[in-house]
Amino acid sequence: MRRALQAVRQLGTPGIVGVVMLASIVLACLVGPLLSPYGINEPDLAARNQGPSWAHPFGTGALGEDQLTRVLVAGRVSLLIGLATALVATIVGAGLGLVAGWRGGWIDSALARLTDLVLIVPGFVILIVLSISFASVGPTEIILILALLSWPPLFRLTRASALRTRELPYVQAARAAGAGGGRIVRRHLLPAASPEIVSYAALAVGVAILTESALSFLSLGLDPDGRPSWGTLMIGAPDTIEDRPWLTIFPGLMVLLTVLSVSLIGDAVRAALEPRSAWTPLARRWTR
Repeated sequence: MRRALQAVRQLGTPGIVGVVMLASIVLACLVGPLLSPYGINEPDLAARNQGPSWAHPFGTGALGEDQLTRVLVAGRVSLLIGLATALVATIVGAGLGLVAGWRGGWIDSALARLTDLVLIVPGFVILIVLSISFASVGPTEIILILALLSWPPLFRLTRASALRTRELPYVQAARAAGAGGGRIVRRHLLPAASPEIVSYAALAVGVAILTESALSFLSLGLDPDGRPSWGTLMIGAPDTIEDRPWLTIFPGLMVLLTVLSVSLIGDAVRAALEPRSAWTPLARRWTR
């Protein structure tokens, strides 16, 4: 516990703000629906299409559904997609980047060409094509689709770091002393690439949530008849934004706050891992 508190303090004010914001959002999405007196799709025809009030802080839907409960339940799906996508993309991108940077040769060339092939095609076009290829799109399909397109940038960052680090004297000394490739990658290349990996992982969470929301908003993401996400709650926003703006504002606000929180955390973690970097992160600018 003490080590965790020390790690949080090292993030600085912006990082702590990001941690508090993200923890509050996660806690609200996990616990809030359990404490709510309303069901996710519980109708109340007497309260249909009402704006925010004490009884319904986020307003109500077309059948009187409590929007606060729906937004919190939808947050579970959106957060799951963001975190799972970032995890898969980080493991694949960082793993392949470290292997390519350490091994070099034809392995490096093959992985680099594969990455170029993925990057050369417009990502959003691929997302649309893949999403309409499934009969029914659920969180698992969205996570796989987003992870498929999210790992190449991290591969390039990690590969570049590994190529630099493997030529450093202490790595060459470890190699000459007989250290195996796995040990060198784990003890030297991975720690050197940690700032890029951590900052990209935080960014990937926000990008995945934004992308899923955009796809669902266009009716190309999650099946609206299944469990809702923040994106599916905004389907039909052009038709409701004028007379029932709360149906769009509150899910969009949750997306905005979540992306902002993970961005603050990513910047702060990178600043903590690279205190002497010439790059001036957001966290350092805030603390001046």
